[in-house]
Amino acid sequence: MKKEDSKDRYSHILRYTGLFGGVQGLNILIGIVRNKLVAMILGPNGMGLISLFNSTIKLVSDSTSFGISMSAVRNISEDFDRQNIEKLEADVALVRSWSFLTALLGMFVCIAFSPLLSSFTFSWHGHTLHFIFLSPIVAMTAITGGELAVLKGVRRLKALAGISVYSVIGALLVSVPLYYIYKERAIVPSLVIMAFIQMALTIAVSYKIFPLRLSLSRSVLRQGYSMIRLGIAFVFAGILGSGADFVIRSYISNVAGIDTVGLFNAGYMLTMTYVGTVFSAMETDFFPRLSGVSSLGFTFNRTVSNQIEVMLLLVSPLLVVFTFTLPILLPLLYTGKFLPALGMIQIIVLAMYFRALKLPVEYIPLAKGDSLSYLFLEAFYDIVLVVLVIILFRKFGLTGAGVAVTLAGIIDFIVVFIYARLRYAYKPTAGIVKYTLIQLPIGLLAYASTWIADPRLYWSIGALLAILSMTASLSILRKKTRLWAALMRKLNKAFRRDE
Repeated sequence: MKKEDSKDRYSHILRYTGLFGGVQGLNILIGIVRNKLVAMILGPNGMGLISLFNSTIKLVSDSTSFGISMSAVRNISEDFDRQNIEKLEADVALVRSWSFLTALLGMFVCIAFSPLLSSFTFSWHGHTLHFIFLSPIVAMTAITGGELAVLKGVRRLKALAGISVYSVIGALLVSVPLYYIYKERAIVPSLVIMAFIQMALTIAVSYKIFPLRLSLSRSVLRQGYSMIRLGIAFVFAGILGSGADFVIRSYISNVAGIDTVGLFNAGYMLTMTYVGTVFSAMETDFFPRLSGVSSLGFTFNRTVSNQIEVMLLLVSPLLVVFTFTLPILLPLLYTGKFLPALGMIQIIVLAMYFRALKLPVEYIPLAKGDSLSYLFLEAFYDIVLVVLVIILFRKFGLTGAGVAVTLAGIIDFIVVFIYARLRYAYKPTAGIVKYTLIQLPIGLLAYASTWIADPRLYWSIGALLAILSMTASLSILRKKTRLWAALMRKLNKAFRRDE
């Protein structure tokens, strides 16, 4: 591959990661305000209750959605790349028809199994009615997932960014006043209203591009069986993922109480949501793009490798800064009551390095339509995660849970790369190995430095490591992309105008 083509690939990844990274950054700022206010109003107990409701509803949603939100992206992306407009419109109608059916199915299952969900989720009964009232969320999530799959498949990335921002703003404006007035009684209606806002925004954009067409005839639905067959693997993987989340939170709730679930959820959210900004930015653009080149061997492997390199270089300096500022960020983002989760979070940050390395590789089975491989890898991680969290939480509390999450991430990283090598002949580039050997030791030093008691030494070492990581990433990205040269040209033009 030519050097110029490689620069174009890096520039594309960096540009769209920057777009969605900026959007996710704005979402995080709004989310920070919302979480801070909700944490102050409800405390760890209320946050734990929200976490349990969300994880249980997600389990039902993932179990009944047939994986349409993922499998549909692949089908629509292929139609879009081939410019087959007639088939594209037919597939969009098909996705919507199946999304509507899974929405009805999910809501019915949630209502029918609400007594069971209440008894399994909580150590006491009495939440059956809550799960019945939460059932519309399952339906709205299914419809939203189908429409988001359509928008991702046709690369309407700016529209997706707008939906993301307005959804978070809507959640802030709706939930905080409700929690302030009604406290924990507002949790269920607030969750339902937030799901409705996201659905309304999504269908408003999607229906404008593709006017609503539904067909529930047997012949049309039969055409979706191939998509559903692929989606079945996503269903089982979603059940395992949501189930793992459900089991972990339910276990902590029964063993240590809802307030501890709130602490665990706060720590998990800080790392997986806030630090995961770059990962979220990657997924929106990367999966449709990878699906479009799934049949091109060399190009396919280079697409994966380039994505890994950019992800690692972007996220590493953020992880170092995050590690050192956590003692300030945690009470700032939540309250001082959440400080017991500090040790857990600092350890989980290390898992993010391995997540940056493995996440693009995990998309290979999805892009190839290899549902069994995807299911195997997801099941392996979920089982390892649950087992390690239960064992280590029992012995070491929240810090043990953090160690468990990191160990599970490292083990999964090893398995994913070995499996990708054996099944897809994927081999990481020398650049991936080189950049990992530069950034990972800096991250390990950052974690080791969190044990330093002297504040001046602590912050001096933190600043030094952050500068070192940032300098390394910027110097590499400058060589790898055209964006730096383009930025310099724009700055030169601006200076000339001033003169």
